[in-house]
Amino acid sequence: MKTSLLAISLLVLALAAGAQEQAFTNRATDLKANPDGATVKALPENTAVKVLQRAGGWTRVDAGGQAGWVRVFHLRFPAVAESGSTSSGANALSGLGSALGFGRQKSQNTTIATTGIRGLSAEEMKNASPDAAALQKLQSYRADNAAAERFAREGKLNPQKVSYAEERR
Repeated sequence: MKTSLLAISLLVLALAAGAQEQAFTNRATDLKANPDGATVKALPENTAVKVLQRAGGWTRVDAGGQAGWVRVFHLRFPAVAESGSTSSGANALSGLGSALGFGRQKSQNTTIATTGIRGLSAEEMKNASPDAAALQKLQSYRADNAAAERFAREGKLNPQKVSYAEERR
């Protein structure tokens, strides 16, 4: 009995590991050759994709037979449970998992969108080195008071008083 339960459990895990997750683009986005790389093709909103790999803020997908990378925030991951009996393999596996006591029930028509993007560790911050070229590029976007006032006048913007955090205390 224990051997057959172990064999069934291993089969379920093997099948689940091989399954590819379905997702859809939640906006028009670009399929990239690699994260922050060249655009392979444009994907319209609601394009169905298969998730192949996740890496930080990027997800490697198969979009109509073409693999590439999409920002994870541009994807939605539906989790819809079927009610009643069905003959699909995925539901058979979930039914088997429920029968063995480790299944979970999902509500119908639920969309799940989660991601985890790791920040820098204390060690990485300590060992970081400044990037003078990036700082110079950042400073090139700076506007002085005269330019900001000219922009506001041309845009017919009304002045607003904004209190600083120190003034609110």
